[in-house]
Amino acid sequence: MKPAPFAYKKARSLDEAIALLGENPDARLLAGGQSLVATLNMRLSAPGLLIAINGIGGLDGIAHKGGAVEIGALTRHCAAERSDAVGKHAPLIARAMPFIGHPAIRNRGTLGGSIAFADPAAELPACLLALDGEIDAQGPKGKRTIKAGDYFKGLYETALGPQEILTAIRLPAANAGSRVGFAELARRHGDYAIVGLAASARADGKGLKDVRLAYFGVGNTPLRAEKSEAALARGDVDGAVAALDLDPHDDIQATGAVKKHLAGVLLRRVAAQLMEQRP
Repeated sequence: MKPAPFAYKKARSLDEAIALLGENPDARLLAGGQSLVATLNMRLSAPGLLIAINGIGGLDGIAHKGGAVEIGALTRHCAAERSDAVGKHAPLIARAMPFIGHPAIRNRGTLGGSIAFADPAAELPACLLALDGEIDAQGPKGKRTIKAGDYFKGLYETALGPQEILTAIRLPAANAGSRVGFAELARRHGDYAIVGLAASARADGKGLKDVRLAYFGVGNTPLRAEKSEAALARGDVDGAVAALDLDPHDDIQATGAVKKHLAGVLLRRVAAQLMEQRP
């Protein structure tokens, strides 16, 4: 299937892109296009205008500064996957990267595009939530920062305004006490996960504290499992599994009951990862 007709404009600056969004309410931004082009071809999306933003300078790059890792919106997945800074200071992102699609997709897809699209079965939104990260956005009223916990609003819905553009994500840099875990189950490597789990914690002597579990593929947004977090912080893995209060819907991949069972399987695997990293 071919997409519906649309106009195309290449924005030369962030201000120009913001202005074009204001002038064209049905416009869509085009960066890597790994999600957008598929929806265009299936006519699930039919914008009147595509605004290409790849030519805008300053929206890519990875920097470790001020105790945080900042990743520009136009940074390609492959750049993050190969980045020494990401591997050292954002190890959860490094663990998730090989699970995102296939190399061809990672060569073009952008981190900002994944977070902006907010697919509930995608890896990066859950990682951002697990790390309690932040999103930088810019619109006609200027710049603002949105906490990950406030950003995901519903199925493909975010806190971004109609004229706002995601410019970067910011994650707390890992230190000696940081612990991370990641696992997902998919029919084939590179497929969207049936269920996935991203986790972060801090070492607390022989235990863990500040445990954050973010599931993906089990709801309309990435979901925290707060009761399980509390149990895992007590070292009670069985209790953490029993406390899972997820209520997944049936979909074409699995029933809700199967998804909930798999969520428990992944919790045990990720808990083992967190505990293996303790000194």
